[in-house]
Amino acid sequence: MNFHLEFTPKPFDKKIVHQDNLLLIGSCFTENIGTKLKQHKFSVLENANGILFNPISIAKSISSYIKNKKYTESDLFYANECWNSWEHHSRFSHPEKAVCLEMINQSQQAAHDFLKTADWVLITVGSAFVYELESKDVVANCHKIPTDKFNKKLLSVDEVHTVLNTIVKEMITFNPNVKVIFTISPVRHLRDGFIENNRSKSTLIQAVHRLVDVSENIFYFPAYELVIDDLRDYRFYAEDMVHPNYAATNYVWDKFVATSITTTAQQLMQEINIINAAKSHKPFNPTSEQHKKFLQKNLGLVKKLQSEHAHINFDDEINYFTS
Repeated sequence: MNFHLEFTPKPFDKKIVHQDNLLLIGSCFTENIGTKLKQHKFSVLENANGILFNPISIAKSISSYIKNKKYTESDLFYANECWNSWEHHSRFSHPEKAVCLEMINQSQQAAHDFLKTADWVLITVGSAFVYELESKDVVANCHKIPTDKFNKKLLSVDEVHTVLNTIVKEMITFNPNVKVIFTISPVRHLRDGFIENNRSKSTLIQAVHRLVDVSENIFYFPAYELVIDDLRDYRFYAEDMVHPNYAATNYVWDKFVATSITTTAQQLMQEINIINAAKSHKPFNPTSEQHKKFLQKNLGLVKKLQSEHAHINFDDEINYFTS
């Protein structure tokens, strides 16, 4: 008897190679994928505004990169003994206003420069619920301000489609070579409620597929479906029963690789995995001849990869096996 129905996503018509630049934006699930891409030596810039969940804040952040917006003191507010931005995650918050602004604007400049030559933008939307200020401006992060200070609203399918369609067009105008991958975060926003979470996710799915269905340069990767319908078990969630655990994230990552990365790049990733494993090795006796031979052997492997793939930076690995 089969107790598991495996879902294999359809491979993309266009795929990622190591020469590509990938800009990742969205929920914390974005950062899980981004970490793995960086471990395999892809050129990645992730979440220049920090973690974002709703499509309006995601679109607003991308638009700010395109325009190379410079934030000023008037864009900040003071709460909980820190200066904060309604458009940024709390990782940018700081007790000193100047430091907060400097971190934000440095990240803005980096995102602007990166998006100019990005080959792919991976957008992970997490929730169709938004929190509005009295001014009707949607915030990216509530910064632990009491919820009664906001108006909570569930966006419609049309609203989500319009904001995402507009920002995709802006990106393509700014960078005609860019391709877009949309995913829906498998993280369950149960603080909104079980029914509300499903309404939110279904809204996002409907809106995103409207975009994917009409463009050959917009793709959909079913991270949400892989966790909810393929794995479909609380064993694959962390203790909070909300976030996918390590096993689930690895499962989705394997599917992502098979779906969106070229076979040649996958072969190189396997070689890089060998180097990563060697770098993680903890020697019993660091001064032994055996360990010195181990370092020399892996240094040779790294230098061979460096000579074959000049576009990839192996400086950290060379320094590690040389030390």
